[in-house]
Amino acid sequence: MVNLGQKIQMFGITIDSLDMAGSVDVLAYWLRADARTCRYVVTPNVDHVVKLETQRPFREAYKDAALVLADGRPVVMASKMFGKPLPGTVPGSDLVPAIFDRFESDGIDGLSVFLLGAAPGVAERAAAHIHAKWPRVKVIASLSPSFGFEKNDVECEEVCRAIADSGADLLVVGLGAPKQELWVHKYAKQLPVKVALCVGATIDFLAGEKPRAPMWMRKCGVEWLHRAASEPRRLAGRYFKDALVFPQILFKEWRTTR
Repeated sequence: MVNLGQKIQMFGITIDSLDMAGSVDVLAYWLRADARTCRYVVTPNVDHVVKLETQRPFREAYKDAALVLADGRPVVMASKMFGKPLPGTVPGSDLVPAIFDRFESDGIDGLSVFLLGAAPGVAERAAAHIHAKWPRVKVIASLSPSFGFEKNDVECEEVCRAIADSGADLLVVGLGAPKQELWVHKYAKQLPVKVALCVGATIDFLAGEKPRAPMWMRKCGVEWLHRAASEPRRLAGRYFKDALVFPQILFKEWRTTR
């Protein structure tokens, strides 16, 4: 058996108290098992916490997730502030390469991957980079669904069939939050994969489409600043709202834990 660690309650959700190594241990165990029950993983950051305050369907998707791993440094800092410290961040954009590293270093062939999301052509470039860096990891299919596909039941069924027909073990979903979490939650029973990771822009990062922040910024927990500078028109408004709302959520959490 694998150690799932402890769980903490914060911001109205349950968060698994695992660091990166522990998270990879759990996911590698599931990926080597026979069960295909679509255990899906979500990674809360500040923006997720803000959305969870008002979006009930998002909260329901979180409740049914197999793992909830703290992505943002402020979430980890808040856990320490409230006396239930998490061991560290597990960003989705680092988790996927860490899983690939584990399978590559173990010398075991057979991790098959489906990439869902990103703009047309991006997933194919990500697959080429993955095969070059992790030869034992096989991206066996990818799909860039049309904009707004999640509102079209017919197209959603087609996406589910494509994933099922691929026989992939790992589904990497890069549709952005909360779309990716809501979609996987709704269709999980039609996705015969072992693990699904809801990991935002990770496919873009793997393709080299978007640059990651320098390592020092990631270690200091300010990767968001690099992303805001890289995509100001798309992200500035979101980060501004989060900066206003998150302190209010922190205060409310503090009052409930006094």
